[in-house]
Amino acid sequence: MGKIIAIANQKGGVGKTTSAINLAASFAVLEYKVLLVDADPQANATSGIGFNPKQITTGLYECMINEVTIDKAMIETETPNLFLLPASMDLVGAEIEFVNHQNRERIMKAVLDSVKDQFDYIIIDCSPSLGLITVNALTAADSVLIPVQCEFFALEGLGKLLNTIKIVRTRINVDLSIEGILLTMFNQRLRLSHQMVNEIKPHFEDLVFNTIIHRNVSLAEAPTIGKPAIAYDADCTGALNYLNLAREILKRNQKVEGEAAADASEGNTENNSTEE
Repeated sequence: MGKIIAIANQKGGVGKTTSAINLAASFAVLEYKVLLVDADPQANATSGIGFNPKQITTGLYECMINEVTIDKAMIETETPNLFLLPASMDLVGAEIEFVNHQNRERIMKAVLDSVKDQFDYIIIDCSPSLGLITVNALTAADSVLIPVQCEFFALEGLGKLLNTIKIVRTRINVDLSIEGILLTMFNQRLRLSHQMVNEIKPHFEDLVFNTIIHRNVSLAEAPTIGKPAIAYDADCTGALNYLNLAREILKRNQKVEGEAAADASEGNTENNSTEE
């Protein structure tokens, strides 16, 4: 069973799409089968990985609205093990069409659950809003990764996102967890960047990833030619940052799985002792 991670922050310009593309590519390079889902009407993840949204005739919209099977919409990318469920221009009006739809918050979940067993990780690039498409993504996801830039007003709106996650967890998706908070756009030379790290880490503690994404020219240039950073310049700081992030997530998940297995084993032991 694969894991679905939504990358969300309603504040724009925090490195959300960059993180979605490059985390997905990093998992793929580490030989995990990955599906990148572009759930943003701007379709930046689609173009950033090498496809023209204007030429997309079948994508996430068609799967959600017209019930097209996901295998007809998925595209194999140039990166081995990495597949894309693209966004088309039609996704812009999708929220209006969802309004009167039965189980409107669970449409994306039904789409992704149909292929969840086929992938190790499914990464959803959410739109910079807390609209119905983002709620769909949070409902479909097992966890949410929150990019926060190391700049002034970094925490602006974060409380609102955390509240939305809490509502989704309470009413729709009880199993939704926070994968972690990712600090992005770190500039080693700026005192402000260091101040933001020192402010955010103590506040959110273990939720903050140890990996920090640095500002990097290659990371910014890569999507302009439709490639993840690791395919554009494998040795650049940005590519290495996201590779480290993928490894950190894998390590965290293995730890959680190990703890769950230990708890289950302990529970079985207690039950056996009671029976005796």
